[in-house]
Amino acid sequence: MEENYDLIIVGAGPIGLACAIEAKRNNLSYLIIEKGALTNSLYNYPLYMTFFSIAERLEIGEIPFNCISPKPGRQEALEYYRNIHKYFNFNLHLYEEVLDITKNDKAEFDIKTNKNNYSSKNVVLATGFYDIPNMMNIKGEDLPKVHHYYKEAHPYSFQNVVVVGANNSSVDAALECYRKGANVTMIIRGEGFTKNLKYWVRPDIENRIAEGSIKAYFNSTITSINEESVSVKTPNEELEIENDTVLALTGYHPNFDFLQKLGITLSNDALKTPNYNTTTMETNVNGLYLAGVVCGGMLTNIWFIENSRVHAKQIVEAILAKQNAN
Repeated sequence: MEENYDLIIVGAGPIGLACAIEAKRNNLSYLIIEKGALTNSLYNYPLYMTFFSIAERLEIGEIPFNCISPKPGRQEALEYYRNIHKYFNFNLHLYEEVLDITKNDKAEFDIKTNKNNYSSKNVVLATGFYDIPNMMNIKGEDLPKVHHYYKEAHPYSFQNVVVVGANNSSVDAALECYRKGANVTMIIRGEGFTKNLKYWVRPDIENRIAEGSIKAYFNSTITSINEESVSVKTPNEELEIENDTVLALTGYHPNFDFLQKLGITLSNDALKTPNYNTTTMETNVNGLYLAGVVCGGMLTNIWFIENSRVHAKQIVEAILAKQNAN
C-alpha cells in the first residue's frame, strides 16, 4: 500500500535530520529515506578525521553536542547523530534508495525506491555530494591501485603512495600515511594548498615537505597511471615516479544527472549551480526543495553543517506558508 506524507526527505545526513526535526515540531507527516547508513557520508569519512568546526556548530535541534575536545572527530559525531535519532525517534528508512521522483495528476510527488512507493506533497533533497568523485580522466585511473576515497593509513604502510590534491582530505591522508611508514609524494595542480586548510595542519605539512619527509610537486599534474609508476608533468620536467598506490582525493560533486532528471535546472557554467530560491530553498520545481551542500553545485566548499542547518527552518516555514495560503 502506498504511503502518503506532507514531506519526504531524501538523505539522512545532519541536514536531512534537521529538516525532520522541523517537520516533526510543526506536526507535518514526514519520512526520511536514506540509501545507506545514518549520516552515511560521515560514516565514510576517514576513521580519525577531526572536524574544522567546533562541536557547537555541528548541533541540530538545539540538542547540545558534548565532547572532550573543542573540535570533535568522526566517532564523536556519529555518536551525537545516533543520539539525535534516539531522542527524536525519526520516521526513518535506512538502506533504501530513491530511484525516481515524478509529479502526479494531483500535483504531488510519487517517489519510487528500490523497496516501495510513496507519495508526498513536498520533497527535500538533502543528498550531499560525497557519492561521486571528481575524476582526473587520465589513462590508468581505472586501475585497482587508484582510490578516490581514503579511510585509514594502515593499508598503505611501507608503500610508495602518491596523493593527489591540495585540500584537507589530501593533506590528512599524506600526513597519516607518512607517519605509518609510507613513502609519500603529493601532486598538486595549483601553486599551494587550499586557503581552507585546517590551521593546525598547515605548519605540519609545510614542515614535512621542507625537511623532505614528504615530497611535493606543485603546479603539476599526473598524465598517466601505470601498474608500477605514475607519469607526472611538472613546470620543469616530466617525471616517472615509482608507485604502488594512488590516492586521488580530488573532491566530489552532487548527482547532477539525478537533479536534472527531476526537472531542476542547473547554471550553464562549470559550477552547475541548481536553481533554487535562497529564502525558501524551493527549486524551479514547485514543492521540491534543496538543503545542505547539494545547493552549491560544484562549489562543495561553501555549504557546511554549520551554515546550512538554517535550511531546515526555511523549508518548513515555506511549506507551512503554502498550507496556510490554501
